[in-house]
Formats: sequence, C-alpha cells, structure tokens
Amino acid sequence: MNIRDLEYLVALAEFRHFRRAADSCHVSQPTLSGQIRKLEDELGVMLLERTSRKVLFTQSGLLLVDQARTVLREVKVLKEMASQQGEAMSGPLHIGLIPTVGPYLLPQIIPTLHKTFPKLEMYLHEAQTHQLLAQLDSGKLDCAILALVKESEAFIEVPLFDEPMKLAIYDEHPWTSRDKVAMSDLAGEKLLMLEDGHCLRDQALGFCFQAGAEEDTHFRATSLETLRNMVAAGSGITLLPALAVPHERSRDGVTYLTCDKPEPKRTIALVYRPGSPLRGRYEQLAEAIKIHMQTYMDALALKKPI
Repeated sequence: MNIRDLEYLVALAEFRHFRRAADSCHVSQPTLSGQIRKLEDELGVMLLERTSRKVLFTQSGLLLVDQARTVLREVKVLKEMASQQGEAMSGPLHIGLIPTVGPYLLPQIIPTLHKTFPKLEMYLHEAQTHQLLAQLDSGKLDCAILALVKESEAFIEVPLFDEPMKLAIYDEHPWTSRDKVAMSDLAGEKLLMLEDGHCLRDQALGFCFQAGAEEDTHFRATSLETLRNMVAAGSGITLLPALAVPHERSRDGVTYLTCDKPEPKRTIALVYRPGSPLRGRYEQLAEAIKIHMQTYMDALALKKPI
C-alpha cells in the first residue's frame, strides 16, 4: 500500500465513476481499477460492489475512505510543514476554481499573481463546488476560490469580493430599453438555469424564488456560455455573474441589465483547511487578489475602462 493507492480510493469515492476518477488522478482507467483491486487483495476486504454499473462502496470501503482522507490530510500537513523551511511564497500551489468563476477571474488575476509572487508555481484545477471541497479536505488541493456556500463553512473562508448578477435578455425582449430591472419585476417570469451541481444555480434560484420567478424546466445548461447562447437565440432570460458579462451593454444578441431592490450578488472567497501550516501563504494570496479585484469591480460598477 502507498499514498498513491489512497489517492485513487478517495478519488473514486469522490467521483463515483472510474473514468472520471482516473482522469482526476492523471492515470488510465485500467491502472486505477487495477490498483484498487490490489488494495483489496492487500487489505483482505472488498471495498466495492461490482455487480452494478454504478460505483457502490461496501461498508468496509466507506470506512477505509474516511481513514484514507485522514491519512492524506496528515501527509499534506507534513509537506506543508516541510515547505515552510523555504520562502513563504515559493514552490507549488494547487488552486481549485469553480467553472462559473475560473474562466472569467483567472485572466484578471494571473498576471498580477505572477508579477507579485514570481516564485510561486500555480497549478489550477476546475471542478464543481462539492468536488473542490472534497479535494481540499483530502489534501489534493491547497486552497480553492469559489462562491461561499453552507458547505464551505467547515473551512477558513477569506472573502475576496462581492460579485453582482446581471439579467441577460435577448435583444428583442420588451425590457431592452431599460437600464435597471427591479427583482420584483421578475415575478411570473421563467428563467433559464444551469444544471444541478453548480452552486450558482442554487444562488440564482434563491433570488428568483424570492422575487416570484420560476425556473424554465425545459432546458438546463452545462455552462454559462451555453446559457448565454440560449438567451441570444431568444429561448429565455437568465442571471449571469458580472465577471462573465462583457463591458458593452449589448453584444452578440444579448442585452445585460442591472438588477436591484435587492441587487442579487454572491461572495467569492478563497478557502483553505483549518490549522494549515501554510496559512500565511494563503492569506497573502487572498490579499493580493482582493486588492486587485477591488479596483476591477469598482471600475466595473462605474463602467470605466478597465
């Protein structure tokens, strides 16, 4: 048994799918499957039920997964303690980001972070919130940048900025002449949403339900870009986070309006494990992002050139 075998086991528990677990570990599916079987032989217990197409863990398997996570966390702490012997802001750093943040935030912060911390080797990983938190808990990730949710409360949360949501409507929509839309005006409207698993979906639904709007259940998107294209095609309207909105009021068949009373927004934060020896590193990283994004978001709110 080695640390890598435990990583395979935890990844399989996280994804409940051999191929996706193998991809996350950067190995082939036969390799991961073979190592799990070897681990079962070495431990003398059955970890998985193989009578179904689904990945089902036995009770023994679930217990070992929990213990494996504990071992991996302790190994991560050991590595972090060792890395403290060098420069604080140098060496590898594995950062997780959610899909509704990563593609829009990274172009803003990466140049600044490279300039501020030139010796930091950043490895970026994109996944949905529940996967990032599981990877953070097991030690696979050092920290994660995501929208705060109840599940992230178990970690240290460092708020970076508040991100408003804009209403995206097609160019022929009756509201295109408006600059703002009160949330109460959405009462009775049906909005396009992301599929299950995206925290933005739950956050947007919360605002919509509060305003008396409903979800259009005929379609659920896998990404913000799919949502945007569906709006442009006249299939409906939706809420999009401000970083995903172009600087122009209208572009490519979509018009973006400010919402108020109240303004829908989410808090983007950097989260890391409590008790991490590298707390100072994460706090410095968060502060650099916070300073940069405060200037960016202020300019965005005032519609100034960025």
